[in-house]
Amino acid sequence: MKSCFVAIIGRPSAGKSTILNALCGEKVSITSPVPQTTRNKIRGIVNTSEGQLVFIDTPGYHHSDKKLNLVLRDLVHSSLADAEVVLYVVDNSRAPGQEEKEVAELLSGSGKPVVIALNKMDIIPAYEAEIRELIKEKIPEAPVIKTTATEEKGLKELEVRLFNAAPEGEPLYPDDYYTDQDPGFRIAEIIREKAIAKVRQEIPHSIYIEIADMEMRGGTENTQRLWVRAFLCVEKESQKGFLIGHEGVTIKNIRQESQKDLNRIFPYRIHLDLRVKVNPKWRQKDNLIKNLFR
Repeated sequence: MKSCFVAIIGRPSAGKSTILNALCGEKVSITSPVPQTTRNKIRGIVNTSEGQLVFIDTPGYHHSDKKLNLVLRDLVHSSLADAEVVLYVVDNSRAPGQEEKEVAELLSGSGKPVVIALNKMDIIPAYEAEIRELIKEKIPEAPVIKTTATEEKGLKELEVRLFNAAPEGEPLYPDDYYTDQDPGFRIAEIIREKAIAKVRQEIPHSIYIEIADMEMRGGTENTQRLWVRAFLCVEKESQKGFLIGHEGVTIKNIRQESQKDLNRIFPYRIHLDLRVKVNPKWRQKDNLIKNLFR
């Protein structure tokens, strides 16, 4: 029996969360075309006859000196330290630049076994030759598996390679778990995903979700409903209008689409009460960032 933590590491928008969701068979991590959508160390769990892999999805590795980006980069480093195996996801449709070199160098010096998913093989143009040259230079011992996560191509071979790299060990979680996220976090993430999709040209990185209240209502299992009041928080008064929309249409759509996803995830019905509020310059507030991104 094999068991280990696997850190998923790569540049923004490489497809890390899509691969995680596909491997787990459930929506564990939110996805978006917007870079650096993932802000936390998200755990997803894969159970097979071979054993258990506990994946830690990390924010995209991005070179920037802004406070928020430094916090996100610290999450990548701490996830790497916690893991026994690394899944390095590389976007085959983007030329390897300085950030890709930094990631490869980081993994080269980690002392951890690395398995590489060369992702988005269906997209043209492709930079496979340049990427393989970088891999050969920095981490030549790492196996490379071609994947197209959106079509679930190559993922079975990827799973096999990860189990090959994993050490022997007992399962860390019960075999019916596919994530260890608490309900409040999962609800907040789904709401954030839908909000980003609606306003991604205007304010995607200025949004965070605050769960203000959660209450289970209903007397029997069949009638139970989780009522949730949540705030979509932005930095500026002028940004509220984008989330609310004309006559409240945008926030209504965010609520409806969030509930649709959440009702597929949870065994009870979810009712959302969504509101918008302003928290000026929240990305500069150390205590808030520390609580939000961990």
